[in-house]
Amino acid sequence: MFIGKNSELSRRAFLRRSSQLAAMGAASSYAMGLAGIGEAAAFSSAGGYKALVCIFLYGGNDHGNTLIPFDADNYASYSSIRGGGGAQEGGGIALSRASLANTVLTTPQDQALTDGITYALAPTMARMKSRFDQGSLAPLLNVGPLVAPMTRAQFDNGSVPAPPKLFSHNDQQSTWQSSQPEGALSGWGGRMADLAQSSNTNSMFTAINASGNAVFLSGEEALPYRVSPSGATLVRPLDRNRLYNSSDAASALDTIMRSASGHVFAADFVDVNNRSLEFGAFINDALDNSTVNTDFGSENALAAQLRTVAQLIGARGSVGVTRQVFLVGMGGFDNHDGLIGQHEGLLSQLDFAMDAFYQATQELGVADQVTTFTASDFGRTLASNGDGSDHGWGGHHFILGGAVNGGRFYGRAPHVSVDTADQVGRGRLLPDTSVDEYSSTLAQWFGVSQSELPSVSPNIGRFASPDLGFMQPS
Repeated sequence: MFIGKNSELSRRAFLRRSSQLAAMGAASSYAMGLAGIGEAAAFSSAGGYKALVCIFLYGGNDHGNTLIPFDADNYASYSSIRGGGGAQEGGGIALSRASLANTVLTTPQDQALTDGITYALAPTMARMKSRFDQGSLAPLLNVGPLVAPMTRAQFDNGSVPAPPKLFSHNDQQSTWQSSQPEGALSGWGGRMADLAQSSNTNSMFTAINASGNAVFLSGEEALPYRVSPSGATLVRPLDRNRLYNSSDAASALDTIMRSASGHVFAADFVDVNNRSLEFGAFINDALDNSTVNTDFGSENALAAQLRTVAQLIGARGSVGVTRQVFLVGMGGFDNHDGLIGQHEGLLSQLDFAMDAFYQATQELGVADQVTTFTASDFGRTLASNGDGSDHGWGGHHFILGGAVNGGRFYGRAPHVSVDTADQVGRGRLLPDTSVDEYSSTLAQWFGVSQSELPSVSPNIGRFASPDLGFMQPS
């Protein structure tokens, strides 16, 4: 078994947290409370294995047709705004009310949502409806990037800073994943991995990317290990005689790919190459020996990624890990046109893949130890542009797992409107819950101590609480 490098993680975490707390200063009583902690708190690996799995929906998911107002009054407003004229039959980009009858979510008696709203999931998300009813799925309402709590008046007059470059795909993908626009060097998944590496025998397998290049899993120490539905990426020409039928040529290429460099980017490239060359066969062997019988289908790219994640979780003992963060993703959500039809199809794939993965965690006996959650570039306008919706800000997301306090809603339900104070025009939601609150809630369940939270969620000190309550105590 290969041994990872874990040196100086606590010292680095302490220095990182100290600088972040200094930057927040008196911005929050919560930050002031953390500032009194004088040493780096240990990452908690109690409770055995735990994993977080981020499903990133690239393009900006239309939350308005994912979690839909169903009660008569709010549905009429939804239908009117989305081009259906308020009719129950929908029209424009409004789904018909009748199509939602089988996916209505029952609001718990102890919850009172804004304007008495009742929600239904998209009609192609019947599996997630069942998970909500069973208590393992929780919707998080109107969440998005914020630097600090903000009202519509503060947004209009600029008295509170908004995240930079709103409504831009690349920048908001990065902001969701890292708290900074495009060009960020680390993401909150990677920063959690930094803290968790010392819990793992093989620290290099703490962060696993099954999707593609993204900042989410990059940390100061942690580097994401890349896998695909077919396993670890191997450099085939390095196999004997595969390069021009010459072992000498293969050996020369191996030397070039491993050559050290004083340039920071070249050095990182060499590190990635070495990881792939040294450990690809090890990971593929672990995957080959990990049996998952759950049916993931054959025509669903997201399900294929999640199947690989499930296999890696099944191989956690041989890989040598007790804490892991994964990233998977699917695209196609930039539905400026053709929303009706296309979007329901995407959500059907998401519904199947999430449910299959949850079944796999049950099969593996780790349903309580694996939490899956969604994220996206941004939400979209509630107002129709004729055949679709445009870039927005806040949106609705889902958390799924055996440790989720499911069957209820978290965050504040927005008004179904284009002119209330909880949106910034055309029904673009002004987030009521920040990504920092979302990430810090997940981080604490994962084992990050409260004193370390600013190293994961850098704006958390400006918000009232680092725990939204959707996770059961560890």
